[in-house]
Amino acid sequence: MKQVLLFLAFLAHLSLASGQITSPKEHFGFNIGDDYHLANFTETEAYFKKIAQQSDRINYQIIGKTEEGRNQPMLIVSSPQNLANLARYKSIALTLARAELPEQEARDLAKEGKSVVWIDGGLHSNETVGMHQLIEIAYLLASRNDDETKHILENTIILLTHANPDGQQLISDWYMREAQPEKRSLWNVPKLYQKYAGHDNNRDFFMLNLKESQNIARQLFIEWNPQIMYNHHQTAPAGAVVAGAPYRDPFNYVFDPLVITGIESLGAAMSSRLYAENKPGYTQRGGSVFSTWYNGGLRTTTYFHNTIGLLTEIIGGPNPFEIPLVPSRLIPNSNTHFPVIPQTWHFKQSIDYSTSLNYAVLNYASKFRQELLFNIYRMGRNSIEKGNKDTWSLSPSKVAVVEKAIENLKKENDNQRNQRYPSRHAIDSLLKNKQYRDPRAYIIATNQDNPATTVKFLNALSANGIRIEQALQAFTQNGKTYPAQSYIIRTNQAFRPHILDMFEAQDHPNDFEYAGGPPIAPYDAAGWTLAYLMHINFDRAYEEVAGNFTTLPYGEPLKVMTQSVAKGKFLNLSNKDNESFRVVNDLIKQKVKVYKTDAGDFVISNNNTAEKIISESGLATTAIDKLPNNAKPIKQLRIGLWDTYGGSMPSGWTRFIFEKYGFDFTVIYAPDMDKGNLNQQFDVIVLPSNAVIRRPGNSQFGAMPASAPDNIPAPYAATWGSMSIEKTLPQLEAFVKNGGHLVAIGASARIAEDLNIGVSNHLVDNQNKALTREVFYTPGSVLVANVDNTTRSGKGYADKMDIYFANNNVYKINDTSIKPLLWFGSDKVLKSGWSWGEKYLKDGVIAFETSLGKGKLSVFTPDITFRAQAHGTFKLLFNNLY
Repeated sequence: MKQVLLFLAFLAHLSLASGQITSPKEHFGFNIGDDYHLANFTETEAYFKKIAQQSDRINYQIIGKTEEGRNQPMLIVSSPQNLANLARYKSIALTLARAELPEQEARDLAKEGKSVVWIDGGLHSNETVGMHQLIEIAYLLASRNDDETKHILENTIILLTHANPDGQQLISDWYMREAQPEKRSLWNVPKLYQKYAGHDNNRDFFMLNLKESQNIARQLFIEWNPQIMYNHHQTAPAGAVVAGAPYRDPFNYVFDPLVITGIESLGAAMSSRLYAENKPGYTQRGGSVFSTWYNGGLRTTTYFHNTIGLLTEIIGGPNPFEIPLVPSRLIPNSNTHFPVIPQTWHFKQSIDYSTSLNYAVLNYASKFRQELLFNIYRMGRNSIEKGNKDTWSLSPSKVAVVEKAIENLKKENDNQRNQRYPSRHAIDSLLKNKQYRDPRAYIIATNQDNPATTVKFLNALSANGIRIEQALQAFTQNGKTYPAQSYIIRTNQAFRPHILDMFEAQDHPNDFEYAGGPPIAPYDAAGWTLAYLMHINFDRAYEEVAGNFTTLPYGEPLKVMTQSVAKGKFLNLSNKDNESFRVVNDLIKQKVKVYKTDAGDFVISNNNTAEKIISESGLATTAIDKLPNNAKPIKQLRIGLWDTYGGSMPSGWTRFIFEKYGFDFTVIYAPDMDKGNLNQQFDVIVLPSNAVIRRPGNSQFGAMPASAPDNIPAPYAATWGSMSIEKTLPQLEAFVKNGGHLVAIGASARIAEDLNIGVSNHLVDNQNKALTREVFYTPGSVLVANVDNTTRSGKGYADKMDIYFANNNVYKINDTSIKPLLWFGSDKVLKSGWSWGEKYLKDGVIAFETSLGKGKLSVFTPDITFRAQAHGTFKLLFNNLY
């Protein structure tokens, strides 16, 4: 009888595992990959819940809320036995990733544990293959009973994660709104597919501004720490089907080499799988633009945490299309082993490729489970050991030290008529020179000018799984005393690469197509050191830091230290911390009187309301018995923020910043501007980075047809249009001359040229011709600029500041009435990243202001609100909003 019951239980398990799994066709009404069909998030969420109920291989979890309030789901997929012991396997994965145990214990855990593989979809929601392959792979893993799938489920825990539910709902509903399938299109989506960031949601993973990013980072760096993560995107370069691992140089020098070899091994497994299934068109390395230099992407940030991050960019979508003929891609080479022949391509083919690639990754993870688990430990242990001793990282600037030593030795030996020189002496000039060592720790004292911004920086580290310690009492390091509650971030921890990357300069190599040729653009930025962009004051410690410290919980948000509010009739609040502006905005809304001094500080009329708001902020105040003579009452201005049909990422990020810091604003579109009478609605209009006025005959910068297509719904049709020289510029000029304040940021600085004020291009040669890229090129990097801190914009700054600069306009001032705000005072201004020909920047102006009629124009050529990451330059805008 007992054997019969066991047999019936076994049959029931088989039925639960496969026979009762609802297919996508049964749920959605179409197969995943059918042409002209997309599933929205509501349908997808219901399907995920349904198959989780039907299958004992799936654990449905919600990892948080999105910016629009939807659930963000993750499916944990494995064998029923593994799911029953999920807590144990999660603990093993986390313990090995942290690497704080002896090697033999790590080997024992690697034998016991299961590979953890992350597969996501839908981050960029108009890349519809990514989201739909996630549905398909969930179904296949829940329903298949072949040997390969069973082996994967037995040895692997798979985290299938929806990266952007809001975007899937928007894109799919927009596409499917047409009843006739052939009329369906992904064009002309009316707004960003992530509320604030759009495509930039994949540039947020070291800052973690967005709720979706926070949810994902918690799973990747706090909860699970997978050994492999696979990030699906599109599209591939013309003439290819899919671009994938391994990727082109340069890779970031802080990586453990096992990250790079892991990428190469998995890339080989992925391409080999496709070739074995007669699926051509995979390109790698120099066959595409993708590299592993940048931090901040969903895939790339994982490299700094010893996870093997994979990216594929695949062609395809719900509408069939033709693969173009690119003759240069038809010859097999080391980038493209198996070229694809031009043909009509269907959505289902892209889904099939994606699931094959998923299976290649999962099969590798199941076969090399023990190696992957031990290697993530080994990488973490390598980091800990480097942080425990004197370590010299190698990079172009460090190698230049050796090259200089070789040059000097050659000269010395040539003088002695001896052509031999000791190479060991040359390398010792670096590796025995203590000034080039990596820090053992970074110390952030509590007595900061910007305590709230400093805590934001620390929270970005903590949410990325970085261990932070706090001093329980004062301590001394290198003769400097730090107060109690100061923060210590040691580099002897597993995620050391991420720590170095957030505190130290990125040293991008000079990278050209050929000697003397044009530069090869980085995949994204070349430099982004977050401590620089946020203007964080910190000290480097090169010896062991001793003291009475406590370790703060991983991933738990820190709070600004509370301080007693000063007692006085008035309170002085420094404007050096961005948080001061949020406090002031809250006070104004609560009818508390606020004044501003000539120094830029705020003076607050003290009462119970003021005391409550200030005490909750943690900002320091000083008491004033009498209102200073130079203090003037302030109020919030009526702010207009430009945006465009389809959504602008710089505008979205500015909107995010305004909301976080309590600035009220109204979004304004080109058709609104063209109507005129702007002074009746606004005191200040902000043009974020891509609010560029279209010139006649120039289709650049998002120009669109004059009228909206007939199928654009009325609320969105009213926002259709581009700013133009003919209609928009006269209205903006009238706005300024009638007393308005126009603030132009980033590429929008071109409006200074449109208005014909006295500025010209600084980056020209002796013949007044614009410098070519071969001569001058500065992709996204951190540079040092001089500041006029006597101006309204410069209040609260020192005389120099770090800024994010990305081939922005640099001007020469030709009219003495124009006031420079920021300029380059040196020919050596690069602090992090890459600047070829930086000497040409000297004396160039990158921010200025001038009066026009009764009003004012302020121009900042760098994006001072860049991705809501450049906190250090936010005040340049905030100072102009009262």
